[in-house]
Amino acid sequence: MSGLLETLAGVEARFAELDRQLADPGIVGDQERYRAVLKERKRLAPIVEACGSLRQVRDDMEAARAMLADADADTRAWVQEELARGETEAADLEARLRLLLLPHDPRDERNVILEIRAGAGGEEAALFAADLARMYMRYAERRGWRTEMLDSNETGIGGLKEVVLSIEGEGAFSRLKYESGVHRVQRVPETEASGRIHTSTATVAVLAEADEVEVDIRPDDLEIDTYRSSGAGGQHVNKTESAIRITHKPTGIIVSCQDERSQGKNKARAMMILRARLLDLYQHEQASEIAKDRRAQVGTGERSERIRTYNFPQNRVSEERIDLTLYRMRLVLDGDLDEIIDGLAAADQARELEHAEAATMAARPGQV
Repeated sequence: MSGLLETLAGVEARFAELDRQLADPGIVGDQERYRAVLKERKRLAPIVEACGSLRQVRDDMEAARAMLADADADTRAWVQEELARGETEAADLEARLRLLLLPHDPRDERNVILEIRAGAGGEEAALFAADLARMYMRYAERRGWRTEMLDSNETGIGGLKEVVLSIEGEGAFSRLKYESGVHRVQRVPETEASGRIHTSTATVAVLAEADEVEVDIRPDDLEIDTYRSSGAGGQHVNKTESAIRITHKPTGIIVSCQDERSQGKNKARAMMILRARLLDLYQHEQASEIAKDRRAQVGTGERSERIRTYNFPQNRVSEERIDLTLYRMRLVLDGDLDEIIDGLAAADQARELEHAEAATMAARPGQV
């Protein structure tokens, strides 16, 4: 408990310092720094609030204990009830504070570049990829986020071989980061005369949008090609060389954009996607170096693993990382994802808390 109290004292001191900075005219006049201070203060505010609540509960309990010495039988019974209630409330607040104090993922408040690609299953996989794209756009709509299609490769019957979405909104990455992986669908295709259930897949990659200063991209490292757009149709398809393909030679990453008629806009979009992919690559490499023998199952976005199954005949969604099954698949595909994401976030927090407590135990004197 002493370690928690020391940490909370440090957080409260930092919070007070941030309040002093917000009153400093020099910081108020520097918009970039002012926004950074506001952002950090907003992140620490729930911790400070919970800390204040815990302190109040403990003060109330101390006052109640002082009443016990001179209390009659009825008052003593009431005080004991209040103390029991206080113990429960204090334990709940301490548990909440331990969660709030877990290491903060700096990407959580970022906007998202979301890439969906059809996997095994041919045309049916492309139709499923289109279903997933709609699901995430509907989820973004429910949360008040803004979506934009950066690039797409359509098939003739409404499927998507590949689609790249930009999703902008508060906490977008913190919610969507659990969606990376292989999604599987089981259903009877409309083109299947015998009524047999087919299994198809699509992959989802969730990337945090990167600032230009975070990823150093040298012009000499880029190979930029232009070509005519291609796809299911559209006035500008195959008319002008507005499509852009950028190859990042050091990593071999290739990004293409063709949805805009302007070559300049397609290039800007392609660079946005490239920065996000490079940042994701560098962060994964760094994480692998830091924790070579620890492989987290929730929240890592392992794209080689099947994470979820959508079964149409049973109207069932099975989230395999946390053994969660819901029998309202059609609502999920309409963007009702919160129960799944909340479950994944809770499992992620529980795992991080377990690691934090294990590290604390290992750091104590006399512990091996």
